[in-house]
Amino acid sequence: MNTTTPDSDAVDAIIEQWAAVRPELETMPMEVFGRVFRVSQAVGDRVEQAHRQVGTSRGEFDVLATLRRSGEPYTLSPRRLSSTLMLTSGGMTGRLDKLERAGLLRRSPDPHDRRGLQVTLTEKGLELVDRAVVAGLEAQRAALTAAGLDEAETEQLSALLRKLLAGAQPGAGDGS
Repeated sequence: MNTTTPDSDAVDAIIEQWAAVRPELETMPMEVFGRVFRVSQAVGDRVEQAHRQVGTSRGEFDVLATLRRSGEPYTLSPRRLSSTLMLTSGGMTGRLDKLERAGLLRRSPDPHDRRGLQVTLTEKGLELVDRAVVAGLEAQRAALTAAGLDEAETEQLSALLRKLLAGAQPGAGDGS
């Protein structure tokens, strides 16, 4: 039985298949999380393409944006960057090497720790990350617009997703 409509999506097809073989299953959670996953992938791809068009990758943007969000003087230790981005020290070193060669950041000795380093966004890095964040936001906004969501619906969706995220976090709802 095919009950697809013009508004059907790939998740509807999956749910329909489960209904055919296991009609007793309550599949609403699968519908919600299947769509959340697919939205995340699709919009993530749009944002990554927007970042590439301004000259950066997702991983490079993450480093530059973390420094930018830290506020002036846009400086953090490699360890702090690694923990914020959940990267190994080796993974972080590779990204920092590439970004430093491109002139987007610089590493220097930490004046407060003889053994430590500081990573600082350069003017060139600041300009790039500011262009990239705008490009990414435009891609995200375009996805919301393409979905036909108005401002009130977008705010409602954000609030519902915040609530869902809080409930999905480790330890949520288990009494700990």
